[in-house]
Amino acid sequence: MKDILTLGIESSCDETSVAVVKNGREVLSNVIDTQIPIHEKYGGVVPEIASRNHIEAISRVTKRAIEEAKITFNEIEAITPTYGPGLVGALLVGLSYGKALSYALNKPLVGVNHIEGHIAANYITYKELKPPFICLLISGGNTQIVHVKDYTVFEVLGKTRDDAIRRGF
Repeated sequence: MKDILTLGIESSCDETSVAVVKNGREVLSNVIDTQIPIHEKYGGVVPEIASRNHIEAISRVTKRAIEEAKITFNEIEAITPTYGPGLVGALLVGLSYGKALSYALNKPLVGVNHIEGHIAANYITYKELKPPFICLLISGGNTQIVHVKDYTVFEVLGKTRDDAIRRGF
């Protein structure tokens, strides 16, 4: 059976990340360009600044992910950018880059929901994991307890009323 290589593109907030994943469970590369030092002086993420930094980083991060995975662009079977939720401008950078790459390489584009991506990351860490299971999801503005009934079937059992769990009381 032929290995399936996917190129994941994540740009939902303040980090540009590109990964090459084999058969949905083995990470061959994961390159992250963080903007934390840039946004620290503002006390939080500034959406316009985040978007501009994604534009500057996306090509470089993608090329490095391909190099670290020791593959070529032509070996990629699908391009999988995050389509939401997240900062609109930041998402547009990764999604537009993914669309252009998909078109140029004549490969399918498969959008990924950011929250579902967090759930799916468990399959990389725990290779034997299969649904059903309960997942505690904490990401940026999202805190949820999710019943994962099947690989693409989820039921939110509970979530915070505001946007996220906070440190301290």
